[in-house]
Amino acid sequence: MAGTGGGELKYEMAQNAYIKLVLHALKHKTSAVNGVLLGRTSPKNESLIQIEDSVPLFHNHLGLLPPLEISLIMIEEYYSARGLGIVGYFHANERFDDTELGNISKNIADHISRYFPQAAVLLLDNKKLEALPKGKDRSPVVQLYTKDAYKNWKLVAEDGGIHLTFKEPAANTILLDYISSEKWQEVVDFDDHLDDITKDWLNPDLFK
Repeated sequence: MAGTGGGELKYEMAQNAYIKLVLHALKHKTSAVNGVLLGRTSPKNESLIQIEDSVPLFHNHLGLLPPLEISLIMIEEYYSARGLGIVGYFHANERFDDTELGNISKNIADHISRYFPQAAVLLLDNKKLEALPKGKDRSPVVQLYTKDAYKNWKLVAEDGGIHLTFKEPAANTILLDYISSEKWQEVVDFDDHLDDITKDWLNPDLFK
């Protein structure tokens, strides 16, 4: 997909937005989990999508519409006042070896792309995540999907023109530190919030 300015799209992801979503998946290892990406098109470059934050959504009943609609309305209201909108979707499959983007993911991503056509879908790559402590890989432990010319979600080849990069190059090093200290236990998602509204889905203290 090309940006509106004609150049190939690039997605730049802030460290905390990335880490929050991976920790959410680690907290619910035996469940599928999802989340949304918050950001904006760069004011200086229409082909650059800046992913500034993320919100973990669910670890139960991912396809149920009422909780999903409630959460998206609350998220949009909060972030629009801060100049950000929903620019993508994150998903981690239930099974470790499942690398397919399923129908629930595609349906939610389709909804997001109606409002933001350059939306990205990030699918957790469990093999990359498992290999992280053993290697020096600085690339995100996710697979990037974007919509092709036929409006289908397609996996972006690593050597393709569309790229996902980190805003901060040490993001995976910081992620490993948080994993070793079991920081994932502190992540709150919308399932947690709907069960107990004192739990804050914005996770304001997660990185303090």
